[in-house]
Amino acid sequence: MSETPSEASNETGHLEISRRGVLAGGAASVGISAIPSVAEGAAPMAQQPPTMAVSLEVNGEPQALMLDTRTTLLDALRDHIGLMGTKKGCDHGQCGACTVLVNGIRINSCLSLAVMHEGDAVTTIEGLGTPQELHPMQAAFVKHDGFQCGYCTPGQICSAVAVLDEIKAGIPSHVQGDIGGAPDMTVLEMRERMSGNLCRCGAYSNIAEAMAEVAGVRIAETHDAEVRV
Repeated sequence: MSETPSEASNETGHLEISRRGVLAGGAASVGISAIPSVAEGAAPMAQQPPTMAVSLEVNGEPQALMLDTRTTLLDALRDHIGLMGTKKGCDHGQCGACTVLVNGIRINSCLSLAVMHEGDAVTTIEGLGTPQELHPMQAAFVKHDGFQCGYCTPGQICSAVAVLDEIKAGIPSHVQGDIGGAPDMTVLEMRERMSGNLCRCGAYSNIAEAMAEVAGVRIAETHDAEVRV
């Protein structure tokens, strides 16, 4: 009877290594190497994220926070101060639901780190008005049904307030092109500047009417022209 390879190996004293054994040994060595080495008697230390003290003025009230340096202004407002009016929509700066005013200028708070705003004055939808005393833009949105589900409305209103201030300040936009000079307070101008605020419910025409009322601009019934009041 002829001997099998395994039997021959055993008689010669060589270690028998099968393909299954090679694979099992390799997996075991990888697992062992993945285990971090810890000194005997010493507990592993969890790495803590860096934090920083941040002082803000939010809706006229001072706020002193200790934040992870990666915290966005949006998360600081919602999770650390408890102002839930500002919404987290796309979290990529594309929908405008998180719009707030910083020193009077509108920004997407999801794209801005809180530590960048040390000492800044932040105004959210809660700081524009109250249920008992609405801001004129809030009242106009209610009057003209400028919202349906309401999710984007805080950002829409904050942005609308800033848009009128931008036009009054003479800040140019793409509507003007190369004409130069101060921009006119027209519905076309306002619509262009509000293009970064998305409304899934499609309340754009009502939002434009609300802004036009606050700005003192009347939209013609055909929506083909507008005249100043």
